[in-house]
Amino acid sequence: MTKPSAHAAHSLQGLFQDLPEPSDAERALAKAQAERRKAGAPRLQQPNRQQVELRASDLESLLGEDHRARLVWGYVARQDLSRLLDAIKARGGAPGRRAIDPRILFALWLYATLDGVASGREVTRLSREHDAYRWICGGVSVNYHALNDFRCANDALLDELLTDNVAALAAAGAVTLQRVAQDGMRVRADAGAASFRRHARLQEHQAQAWELVQTLKAQAHTDPGLASRRAQAARLRAAQQREQRINDALARLPELAATKRRNGDAPEDARASTTDADASNMKMGDGGYRPAYNVQFATDCASQVIVGVDTVSAGSDMAQLAPMVAQVTERLAGTPAQWLVDGGFPAHAQIDAVAEHTEVYAPVPRPKSPKPPKDTPGKDPLDPPAPGSEFEPKPGDSPAVAQWRQRMSSDAAREIYKDRAATAECVNALARRRGLLRMPVRGLVKVRCVVKLFALAHNLMRMAALAPQLIGWGMSASTVEPNAA
Repeated sequence: MTKPSAHAAHSLQGLFQDLPEPSDAERALAKAQAERRKAGAPRLQQPNRQQVELRASDLESLLGEDHRARLVWGYVARQDLSRLLDAIKARGGAPGRRAIDPRILFALWLYATLDGVASGREVTRLSREHDAYRWICGGVSVNYHALNDFRCANDALLDELLTDNVAALAAAGAVTLQRVAQDGMRVRADAGAASFRRHARLQEHQAQAWELVQTLKAQAHTDPGLASRRAQAARLRAAQQREQRINDALARLPELAATKRRNGDAPEDARASTTDADASNMKMGDGGYRPAYNVQFATDCASQVIVGVDTVSAGSDMAQLAPMVAQVTERLAGTPAQWLVDGGFPAHAQIDAVAEHTEVYAPVPRPKSPKPPKDTPGKDPLDPPAPGSEFEPKPGDSPAVAQWRQRMSSDAAREIYKDRAATAECVNALARRRGLLRMPVRGLVKVRCVVKLFALAHNLMRMAALAPQLIGWGMSASTVEPNAA
């Protein structure tokens, strides 16, 4: 690099002649900064969020007084779970490991349902890491086997708890049963569309599964190794479960064939799933067909409390009205005065079956325009039906159906019917929001348990809003004593 000439240096000096001289303070600051840079980079206490901490704190102080986990426990602690306690074999000084308190398992599933968690393994992980789940457990270690067994093996108990729940709200005046809305929602089953097989293919799979089971049984007797025996036992259980699922699919084929025959289709085209025999191919909201279950909710319009729940394998709602009316009548010893359903429910036989118990409010289908006779191709089409003619009684109508037609022609009926969407669709949306998008279990019995847990979780939140005194909401819920066993 060449040195600047004398003339260039003189020009540079003249360029900066107007700048003020730095003060003593500025010189000292520049000197200090230069010395710090020479000393090296600064040493900082940076965050390390991966380190493990040991904190001395009690579980009670982790949650606020208005936390949802306390609400769940306040409800669970007041429920009668004596039948579960009576089944526990570890008693007194008898040998055996202490059982997990059923209230803990019930509370975990209720809270997980409200939280949108449907996996037993995920609940187990959260019970170790999440403060709310840890508070519910109270230091008790839970495993996913115990959680899944509790959820799937207590259908009758969950039904009784739902009855007690609705009866308590009715006694408190929160549920009036003046008007009930029923609707069905199709929930994806835990089965693939490719698992559906016709009768011939099912028989082939059944023979292969039986042969595999016999082979594994023979190997289990000849292999002396302990580790190998355990592996063989696991493979044998899996093979036996698959054989049972195929047998269940074959057992359901006659029902599916009868449905095909009623619909005018070939009965030999009936197919059943080798993954979940109770699931059926249903038309979903997007127009596609997938394995699913038909979940039915009956909800009180005034309080939005679920008063009836069912799950069926049929994709149509046409035959679900009368069974739900009978269920609610039995559950509450009374029938709502008005029953609101959409256009998929009002089959004439169903309306006749419930006419003595309740008034059905459902849209009346408009008659289709008749087609012109085939033997007169040049003739003009017949006149279309006159507007409002669907409300006129038809020659084959029963008295109940004729009354339904005339009822729906009034402005008052149309105003009442507006409550159906405001109630049923809201409950369906909340269920979707809480994770009822795909069933986490297989089989109709287990699926019904999952749906009843959703109904109990929904009603718990309605109870907190309508009758909080029933669960002690507002007091220390963690200190509530359970009912005497």
